[in-house]
Amino acid sequence: MPLFFRKRKPSEEARKRLEYQMCLAKEAGADDILDISKCELSEIPFGAFATCKVLQKKVLIVHTNHLTSLLPKSCSLLSLATIKVLDLHDNQLTALPDDIGQLTALQVLNVERNQLTYLPRSIGNLIQLQTLNVKDNRLKELPDTLGELRSLRTLDISESEIQRLPQMLAHVRTLETLSLDASSMVYPPQEVCGAGTKAIQQFLCKASGLEYYPPSQYLLPVLEQDGAENSRDSPNGPTDRFSSEEVEWQNRFSDYEKRKEQKMLEKLEFERRLELGQREHAQLLQQSNSQKDEILQTVKEEQSRLEQGLSERQRYLDAERQRLQEQLKQTEQSISNRIQKLLQENQRQKKSSEILKSLENERIRMEQLMSITQEETENLRRREIASAMQQMLTESCKTQLIQMASEAQRQNLVQQACSSMAEMDERFQQILSWQQMDQNKAISQILQESAMQKAAFEALQVKKDLMHRQIRKQIKLIETELLQLTQLELKRKSLDTEALQEMISEQRWVLSSLLQQLLKEKTQREEELRDILEEGLERQLVALLVELSAEHYLPIFAHHRISLDMLSRMGPGDLAKVGVSEAGLQHQILRRAQELLDATRARPELLKPPQGEVLPTAPEELPEAVRPSAPRAELEAQTSECVVCLEREAQMIFLNCGHVCCCQQCCQPLRTCPLCRQDIAQRLRIYHSR
Repeated sequence: MPLFFRKRKPSEEARKRLEYQMCLAKEAGADDILDISKCELSEIPFGAFATCKVLQKKVLIVHTNHLTSLLPKSCSLLSLATIKVLDLHDNQLTALPDDIGQLTALQVLNVERNQLTYLPRSIGNLIQLQTLNVKDNRLKELPDTLGELRSLRTLDISESEIQRLPQMLAHVRTLETLSLDASSMVYPPQEVCGAGTKAIQQFLCKASGLEYYPPSQYLLPVLEQDGAENSRDSPNGPTDRFSSEEVEWQNRFSDYEKRKEQKMLEKLEFERRLELGQREHAQLLQQSNSQKDEILQTVKEEQSRLEQGLSERQRYLDAERQRLQEQLKQTEQSISNRIQKLLQENQRQKKSSEILKSLENERIRMEQLMSITQEETENLRRREIASAMQQMLTESCKTQLIQMASEAQRQNLVQQACSSMAEMDERFQQILSWQQMDQNKAISQILQESAMQKAAFEALQVKKDLMHRQIRKQIKLIETELLQLTQLELKRKSLDTEALQEMISEQRWVLSSLLQQLLKEKTQREEELRDILEEGLERQLVALLVELSAEHYLPIFAHHRISLDMLSRMGPGDLAKVGVSEAGLQHQILRRAQELLDATRARPELLKPPQGEVLPTAPEELPEAVRPSAPRAELEAQTSECVVCLEREAQMIFLNCGHVCCCQQCCQPLRTCPLCRQDIAQRLRIYHSR
């Protein structure tokens, strides 16, 4: 058996069937049956156990699936305490739970065509079990506890590897039908097993020292334990009771099949409506994708241009840095050479001083030998000292000249490095000015587009106010850019590139100011839309549309300045031209408008809105997260961790600095940004797509 395997994923049709059957079982007035068969299940879902426990289901049908165990993890068998019929045939069960004896209400257990190798001993606790079907399994023996099943009437062990029956089976006096493979039996003998259930029971009773009685004498007390008092007064005894129960079960199953067919028709109708909705959803998704692709293309072009400029600038700075390092190495090498020369000169001076000392000693010795006068000795010493001092002065002058030359050369190299750095700063400032011009151009373009959208308000209002959506998209793009800049700044902090950090900080400041401006424009736009809708429609007309669940037509009525008086002179065709496509809704709007006009003519005070009453307005546009849209792969991949806890993702934007570096939990106690130590004026939450 492999250590790792993948669970078989059910098909879409099987998943829909499971959802439909679960919903059907939870409906008000549903029967006591939970049927989740043919759903390609690898384990029984937790919701099925909860449904059986809460709604006290009595029949659980789970046949024709891929079950390998009855109980999944974190589930208890006590949830099925009210189950009377458990159908598990055509699965892959290898064993039943050891505590299956807790299902004390179980009457029918069908595990046909599985892979069971043994039956648990606790099966003897099923005192109300009447039918046990273990046909076509891998059973080799039966437990002795089967003799404790005082209500068992039908037992099927055919097509298995069982060769011996337990003697305790003789204590099951209610057994009416025993199905087995007589040709493979050893105990009882084959001729006894071929004679039928009665012969088998007589043989077992004789082997156990019991007297055999037919099952009809023991069937009546067993059935009376179910609380059916009618059987006591029945003149026909247990036979009528058994037949009435079978008829009742057949009637319940026929009713169940009828309801099943009806629910299947409802399911087909629901799938047809769902397919129509999916088509409309696909059309809306295609339109949104086209608009999103255009915006993404412009952003990608701008990003690629900026990245190309940054890479070229980085390459140039790297080349300059290498050139300066080479010059510094050469300068250091020359200085080390000069120091080496100075050390050699010092060694030479030491040698000269030693020579002088040796000469002095030799002179003293010669004085002693030649016995010259003191005056001649002093004169000779002065001359030698003067010559030695003159030689030392010449050497020191040479050393000073060498030091001055090296200092002049070092100053020259420093001036050259400063000039090259100044030249690089000028070029970098030029690149920043170009970027600032591009940003100003983008801001002016955004402002121009905003003015054009305000001028074309009526057309845009019919299309659910596209300007409001574009502002939110721009806000999301700016949030993404701020997140990218923060990540780039955290990566660049380990490098010694101060100019790049200044450029990133300037970009972040510009983006944060633009984000604040767009947030103000978004709030202002929502207020303008609300005021226009409130001023452009009558209060009774707005209430009429809300009553008919036609709030989405409020912008169309406001755009065409439609009033109740105009509706009284319009027909269904006029409403269809305006944009109201539903025929039933057209007639309802015209009928309700006529009723309102008749009422206002009788009572003119109804036209005046009461003081202090707030007029209903058109519903605000749903947040963009509810609208269907394709997931943005680029935004999903770019996430960063919180710089405080280093565990969760960064979700908050700090204004005015624009850093995205903290999660929602860690940002609450903060008053300053942990990256730049600036005061936090405002916090914005970023919601990442999943």
